[in-house]
Amino acid sequence: MNLLLGYDIGTSSVKASLVDAQTGQTVASAQYPDAEAPILAKQAGWAEQEPEMWWDELVQATKRVAAKAAAVSSLKDVKAIGISYQMHGLVCVDKDGKPLRPAIIWCDGRAVPYGNAAFEAIGGDKCLNHLLNSPGNFTAAKLAWVKENEPELFEKIYKIMLPGDYIAMRLSGGDKKTTISGLSEGMFWDFKNNEVSKDVMNYFGFPESYIAEIVPTFSIQSRVCKAISDELGLPEGTPISYRGGDQPNNALSLNVMKPGEVAATGGTSGVVYGVLGEVNYDPLSRVNTFAHVNHNQPDTRLGVLLCINGTGILNAWVKRTIAPEGISYGEMNDLAESVPVGAEGLSVIPFGNGAERVLQNVNRGASIHGINFNIHKKAHIIRAAQEGIAFSFAYGMEIMAGMGMDIKTIKAGHANLFLSPLFRRTLAAVTGASIELYETDGSVGAAYGAGIGAGIYKDSDDAFKTLKHIATEKPVEDVAAYKEAYERWKACL
Repeated sequence: MNLLLGYDIGTSSVKASLVDAQTGQTVASAQYPDAEAPILAKQAGWAEQEPEMWWDELVQATKRVAAKAAAVSSLKDVKAIGISYQMHGLVCVDKDGKPLRPAIIWCDGRAVPYGNAAFEAIGGDKCLNHLLNSPGNFTAAKLAWVKENEPELFEKIYKIMLPGDYIAMRLSGGDKKTTISGLSEGMFWDFKNNEVSKDVMNYFGFPESYIAEIVPTFSIQSRVCKAISDELGLPEGTPISYRGGDQPNNALSLNVMKPGEVAATGGTSGVVYGVLGEVNYDPLSRVNTFAHVNHNQPDTRLGVLLCINGTGILNAWVKRTIAPEGISYGEMNDLAESVPVGAEGLSVIPFGNGAERVLQNVNRGASIHGINFNIHKKAHIIRAAQEGIAFSFAYGMEIMAGMGMDIKTIKAGHANLFLSPLFRRTLAAVTGASIELYETDGSVGAAYGAGIGAGIYKDSDDAFKTLKHIATEKPVEDVAAYKEAYERWKACL
């Protein structure tokens, strides 16, 4: 059996999956730890994790997945390794590859003033035309914070890395490499000049030597060294042939690779990630644009990322606070279905989990509008909350459409909010797009990516020919009530 090993380096855990390269079937999956991994917060708004913790979690997840697969296969059958990782993190390493400080991760907010200052100094038009985004709170701005606040440590940096770059380095025994896709998510890539951004490097005063060697996203980037082979039981020389940020990788796991294709997730926060075939950006920076995993191979392929903070967390809050005690999510969905589309005039604004980029970083908050004490019950609030989440997705997708994205199909994993027929039906009705559900996840997608990068598959269509389709939600014929509810919702913003 020829196996592909995919790792998903998340904030809360590391997941590992073994995929049979020939059949596409997942042989085994495992994650570590069982409880959420800690986030260090020395001050309000800070968020850090130890890179060594990710490695320890990977070791344990590897042992678990090997044990689960032992009856049918062995890690000695692994032919390629792929890595998905939490985006935008900053790992600073010395020449020996040792982290100089904890990683500043994606949800850390300390770098916002540095990114905003760069946007003003470099010029908004220039940033948007070249970086496709404001430097904002991304990796380059985090490094600027280190430079100003930890100057002695800054001088010791040999390379800066993203979380996935660090894990690949550990697997290979020291190869320090990165990708265009990774550099773009850190605000280091100039799309117009097709090079590391001189504007960003010069403004912040970063040495060019800090940037690791750039390799193609799908390629034999490095190989497992002997020490790691001995430690993990993987064959020495196994190619590490793919790495991608979690959202581009989620799109890959759904075979979202062509312009107009869209992937969506609905966990604690909600993400819509669409592929654009030309260099473009939102002039108000309400969505982010990065190099997709197949950018410049050979065509322009950009990932436009819409993130809504207040999605699944709102649904969980409603279950915990509003719904009858002890009710399951399935029962809650059934209760919501007991009231009409539009919840008889009730609208819920879901932005109660911090400032929303789609609203130009305004902290709009969550709110309930149109309450009638003689009509509305718990079921109405439950339905209006799910509709409000779907409407927030649609609102952001209108911005993406304005950038030239023609959205006809939304692909999603059969999980979280996409388990709710009401949510799917509402989203399909207001966007006019069909919703296709698949059985996949990030670590499985990374395994497929490894197969593409190692040449085991000729392309993504070949890799995902066995992707399991669960169901398709097509827009209902009569969308008038959904559209009316959506317009009423927008009027409450």
